[in-house]
Amino acid sequence: MAKKSVKTESEMTLESFEEACDRVSEVTQETKLVFSDYFSSQTKNKVWLKPENMQRTGAYKVRGAYYKISTMSEEERKRGLITASAGNHAQGVAYAAKAYKVNATIVMPTTTPLIKVNRTKALGARVILKGDVYDESCEYALKLAEEKGLTFVHPFNDIKVATGQGTIAMEIIKELPTVDIILVPIGGGGLAAGVSTLAKLLNPKIKVIGVEPEGAACMQASVRAGHVVTLPAVSTIADGTAVKTPGDVIFPYVKANIDEFISVPDEDLVVTFLDMVENHKMIVENSGLLTVAALRHLDVTKKKVVCILSGGNMDVITMSSVVQQGLIRRDRIFTVSVLLPDRPGELQHVAGVIAAERGNVIKLEHNQFVSINRNAAVELRITLEAFGTEHKDQILGALEAKGYKPKLVRTLI
Repeated sequence: MAKKSVKTESEMTLESFEEACDRVSEVTQETKLVFSDYFSSQTKNKVWLKPENMQRTGAYKVRGAYYKISTMSEEERKRGLITASAGNHAQGVAYAAKAYKVNATIVMPTTTPLIKVNRTKALGARVILKGDVYDESCEYALKLAEEKGLTFVHPFNDIKVATGQGTIAMEIIKELPTVDIILVPIGGGGLAAGVSTLAKLLNPKIKVIGVEPEGAACMQASVRAGHVVTLPAVSTIADGTAVKTPGDVIFPYVKANIDEFISVPDEDLVVTFLDMVENHKMIVENSGLLTVAALRHLDVTKKKVVCILSGGNMDVITMSSVVQQGLIRRDRIFTVSVLLPDRPGELQHVAGVIAAERGNVIKLEHNQFVSINRNAAVELRITLEAFGTEHKDQILGALEAKGYKPKLVRTLI
């Protein structure tokens, strides 16, 4: 049975969503649904992607920030704006502040990717790096707002911000009226509150599933408890959703309108990044990949599913690390250790076996001191590139057949 939408004193109503759609259209660009042959075949569903990573600021956050700021009084805006953000809301507020020609201060965690910091500065905002996680940055931003009389723009715990984010649901349903399931990432809960509430208002039969990283599943913990709770710590590569405490203002909407939750481990995000790059040629940040990684956890088939890709602001160092780890997890890169006599020609023999199986050597480590008897055992560690698990096993089998007794070891590139 579909859940009923709820209302609070500051309501998210159909009228407010329609107003928000008109307002955000002034600053957003069209992100039409992209049908995915690859993910559809993998899941036996019809899968579409909502590419909010293609927004002007690289993420959906500009929707909520702009709508919220557009509803402020001129006096509130002129006092100057301040917010805390892991990066995407920061750019949304900075973009809106620039549009309204007002000052903006953004407090960001010290762990924020450089690309998000630089892009926020490029939009004219003042950036302060404070705290290890979003929650600590938010505490400092609220302190500054009180001290300096600045107007605080919360990244998720605000009805108008959530309403602005919810405009994504309007676009999805207009383009795909028969959508069965919408997968939405959850950090603090603003996007999930807005999308799920509007989806239920437009069609209560639509199933909305919230997706969190396993290492920061604060919303699921809160729903189980029946009230907002704070996690003791968060640990995830999905920095945009690394939130300890979800929003209490938007919590009732999430609790009422999200039909179920899925938790995604970081390792799933790593391989999903590769899938997205190889099959759709799109860069999507780890938080934005939560919904795609969740596809393998769905227990349905033959449904029309939309995955919201919430953002694409990923720095190249993180990107490089994720690609490498993804290749390792897909057995596209692996390291094997073999023992061989320390005599001329042995390395050439091993190389010949690998070449015959079309393995590509990336790195060699030759350790003559692994054994006291060098004539009996010298360790050779070989890092290889393969086509996948089957090809890796083929190479290992060929080495075994030649008597080298290969052992897989941890791959470090």
